[in-house]
Amino acid sequence: MTQASPIGPELFEFLDDLTRHNDRDWFHANKQRYECDVREPALALIEQLGPPLRRSAPMLSAIVKRSGGSLMRIHRDTRFSKDKTPYKTNVGISIRHQADDNIHAPGVYIHLACDECLVAAGCWRPHRETLAAIRRAIDDDPTAWRRARDQKKFRQSFHLSGESLKTSPRDYSIDHPQIEDLRRIDFIAVANLTQQEITSAGAAAKMVGLIRDAKPLMQFLCSAIDVPY
Repeated sequence: MTQASPIGPELFEFLDDLTRHNDRDWFHANKQRYECDVREPALALIEQLGPPLRRSAPMLSAIVKRSGGSLMRIHRDTRFSKDKTPYKTNVGISIRHQADDNIHAPGVYIHLACDECLVAAGCWRPHRETLAAIRRAIDDDPTAWRRARDQKKFRQSFHLSGESLKTSPRDYSIDHPQIEDLRRIDFIAVANLTQQEITSAGAAAKMVGLIRDAKPLMQFLCSAIDVPY
């Protein structure tokens, strides 16, 4: 039976209002609305994701906790930012690899915002050692990399995103056959979703299906840093 989505339009209405009233007084006055329309539905979505992910991507952990779990804080870290607005205007869900306590392992990120909703898979700004290992894996077995990168189902759902160096990385020639991918500093694939897909029945199943489609990339990245997937 298809599950109803716990996410309703009220979540996006709250985020839209927060965009226009991003201050502590407004948020305090609307704290109950945040709890009912945003945090609790997001936690319910994470709970729906858990069982099917344990079957299809058991190394990823969907953790249902009000703090310290998969749901990211709405409070912004403004210590080193010129933008001092106190709150994020999106919901972020981070589904981490079980090895992430020890190494910056590939994971999945779900982003819900008024202007963009997406599922992303892979490594965003991996640590230097992780990035070097991924580049070595591409250099050592470019056929395996191209097979993962270009797998039909994966490319039908995802597009590669993130930033790249303007020059070739150290130890790799500018004319290396895979130089465009070796230049990447993010190994992230993104699948965009609409608000209607997020709020419709089967939203969690849709997201899990996308995570399954990302398996070729996730397997390659995990293999590169010697963790299971």
